[in-house]
Amino acid sequence: MSADTLSRVFAALADPTRRDMVARLTEGDATVSQLAEPYRMTLQAVYKHLRVLEEAGLVSRPRGPQPRPVRLEIEALDLMDTWIERHRRRVEERYRRLDAVLAQMKEDEHEQDHRDDHRGRPEAADHPDEP
Repeated sequence: MSADTLSRVFAALADPTRRDMVARLTEGDATVSQLAEPYRMTLQAVYKHLRVLEEAGLVSRPRGPQPRPVRLEIEALDLMDTWIERHRRRVEERYRRLDAVLAQMKEDEHEQDHRDDHRGRPEAADHPDEP
C-alpha cells in the first residue's frame, strides 16, 4: 500500500460516522441495513460513506446477491498501525533523550548545590563556641 492509500485511509476516518462504522465492523461483518440502523440518514447516504471506506481499502463487500455483508479489511488498519508505530517510536526516543538530559541537568544542579553548601559553611575550627 502506498502513501496515497494511507492518505485515503486517514481521510476516510476523518468522518465520525465512518469511524463509527469501522468500529462497529470490528465486532463482525454487517449488512448495509444493519450498519444504517443507528444513524438518522438515508440508505443512499450510508452507501456514500461505505463507498469512501471501500475506496480507502477499509471495507469490502463481496459480489453477489443482496444482502451482502460489509467486511472490515485489516490490511488498511495494519498500514495505519505501521505508520503510527514508526512515528511513535521516534517520538518516544526523543522523549527518552530529553529525560536523560533533564536527569543529567538535575544531577549537575544537585552536585553544584552540594559544592556551594560546603563552600559556604564555616569550619568548626573557625568557631570556638561550637563543640
